[in-house]
Order: sequence, then C-alpha cells, then structure tokens
Amino acid sequence: MHGELIVVDDVPGEFAERVVEAFHARPLDTFSVALSGGDTARRCYERLAADAATQIDWWKVDVYWGDERCVPGDDEDSNYRLGREALLDQVGAANATYPMRCDEGPDPYQLRIGELGRIDVIHLGLGPDGHTASLFPESSALEADPGRLVVMNTDPLGHNPHERMTLTFGGIARARLVLVTVTGAEKADALRRVVEGDATAPASHVKAERVVWLADPAAAEQVENR
Repeated sequence: MHGELIVVDDVPGEFAERVVEAFHARPLDTFSVALSGGDTARRCYERLAADAATQIDWWKVDVYWGDERCVPGDDEDSNYRLGREALLDQVGAANATYPMRCDEGPDPYQLRIGELGRIDVIHLGLGPDGHTASLFPESSALEADPGRLVVMNTDPLGHNPHERMTLTFGGIARARLVLVTVTGAEKADALRRVVEGDATAPASHVKAERVVWLADPAAAEQVENR
C-alpha cells in the first residue's frame, strides 16, 4: 500500500476536515479538487458542504472529476450529477467546474489536466473488486502510457456498467493529496488486498505526493495491526 491508512468511525467527517485543511494550506490562490462517485462520496460531499460552508471560500475552488460514466449529466448514475446535488448546489458557488464529457473524448480533459499541472486534492473510492476511479481489474487503462492522464475505459469483467472516462494512475499521481474513502464490510476484502500490496487490485497502484486512506472499522476489519 502506498500512503497512510487511518481508521475512523466518521469517514465523511474526517474527509471534510482534511479537505478544509488542504484548502487553507494551498500554495496558490485557487484550490483544485477532483470529485468521485458512489454512496460514500455522496455522504462525504454532503458533510463537506455542511461543515465547510464558512471554512472554504468556494469562489476560489475549481472542481474537476476523477472519472465519469458515459451517461447524460442528469442521469442518476452521473458522477457530475452526484457532485452537483451533494456539494455544489449546497455551497452555492465555485470558481469553475469542469465536468468530463464522454462525447468529446479524453483529449480535451487531458489538455486541461496537463495545463493545470497539479491538483490539490483528488478524492477516490474503492470498489469491492479493488478498482478505484474507473481503473478496473484487467482493463486497458491499467496499461496506459505514462504520458496519458485521461483515457476512456470499460470493465472487461462486466461488474461495472457503462463506458467511462477516467484519470489514469499518471493523472492521479499529479495530486498533492489523494483522499481515498472506504466504508462498509463489503469493501473489507478489497482494502485488505490493497494493504497487502496485491497488484491485481488496481487501487494498490495509487501514488501521489501524499495518499491518505480513510476507512471505517467495518471496511478495515480484515486489516492486521490497523
């Protein structure tokens, strides 16, 4: 495992606290954050909106996405919709938002991420199969050229529907801080594999300037010496 594993009862609360800390420690006037998807992400963003309403100047925040399903922006499976409903609509403002648009292909987002240089915070989750972002086991995105920051990808094993656009490991590595949030017993085996360095779990390859894994006790129940 790359990074630090922290087991906490309140993962959304810890997530919110660390995003606030990162905002105040930012090296530039603006602050960039890449959002994720899923039930844990929704709870994290709702908590961030509630706890950081006055602690973050949202007019200085640029919002990106780490991956997206190729569905309409108002579809219930859209990560953009989740981020908008759980966070952006709640805080009421952001300096800029940059949704991933599958119909444009990955190159425009590749250029945007390349021009940005570094991302202050990238939020990731962990799937029961060990995937993170939309980097699935045995998928082509795992072998992306180091210079590719954004690619299209599908799950060859069929566990995750929809074509996706996703940051690659190279794109994720541009983060100053990666926060990976993991909740629930259904993620316990995947987290154990990541901690043990199982290379077949894509999330075990996540690297960045700093990587912090935030897990609740149920998700960490199979991890020894936690």
